[in-house]
Amino acid sequence: MDVPEQQSDLSFEAALARLEEIVRLLERGEAPLDQSIELYQEGDRLRRHCEARLKAAQARIEQIAFGAEGRPAGVTPFDAG
Repeated sequence: MDVPEQQSDLSFEAALARLEEIVRLLERGEAPLDQSIELYQEGDRLRRHCEARLKAAQARIEQIAFGAEGRPAGVTPFDAG
């Protein structure tokens, strides 16, 4: 099994690809129990990472300001607090 990159450095696409790989490995059911548990834990961390990236992207999209013609006119600062 490859050692994963630091998950916080992964792009959404890379994290999703690794998560899909983990799902395939677990679905095959060929991994020993200890490895299956490690894969599940890694998958859970990746799922949370992907979810956080999606929420951040959604927040950025929601902050786009539209002008009178319906075209993007700029962005407003996102206040996560």
